[in-house]
Amino acid sequence: MNFNEQITSERKALRSYALQLTKNLEDANDLVQETMLKAFTYQSKFTEGTNLKGWLYTIMRNSFINNYRKIVRRNTFVDSTDNTFFLDAPGYTTDNLGETNFMSRDLVAAINELPEDLKKTFSLNMEGFKYHEIAEELDIPIGTVKTRIFVAKRKLRKRLKSYGQIYGLKED
Repeated sequence: MNFNEQITSERKALRSYALQLTKNLEDANDLVQETMLKAFTYQSKFTEGTNLKGWLYTIMRNSFINNYRKIVRRNTFVDSTDNTFFLDAPGYTTDNLGETNFMSRDLVAAINELPEDLKKTFSLNMEGFKYHEIAEELDIPIGTVKTRIFVAKRKLRKRLKSYGQIYGLKED
């Protein structure tokens, strides 16, 4: 059997492999066609007596990878402008802050309704202080700090329960 007949006899196996790679019949047929064309073009690179099917699969895999890379490159947008100020300028975007303002007011009101000891501990935690720093600041044990923050969160969660329901948050 000559080289052309050998390659043609592998067409069915190549199509199966191409379908595994592309997951699309048309793309698989294109990949098989490209593989066959490259095999005929580079026939001189094939060493007689070696695994023809393996050589064809390698051509196909490499073609698939190269095509994939081309698609990714083609779909990647690269901003080459010197000044990106206009792209990032906040004046060109608008946000609807109405709902956020309502939630912020409700949150502040809920925090202000906390007993003073819970409010102070919780506020320091929200400002980023660590438990041991809060304990030193308020001159209380670290266990008390953890308890106060836990209790404050529970009270706030209960007070702001409606927001949790709106946004699908789980109740504890």
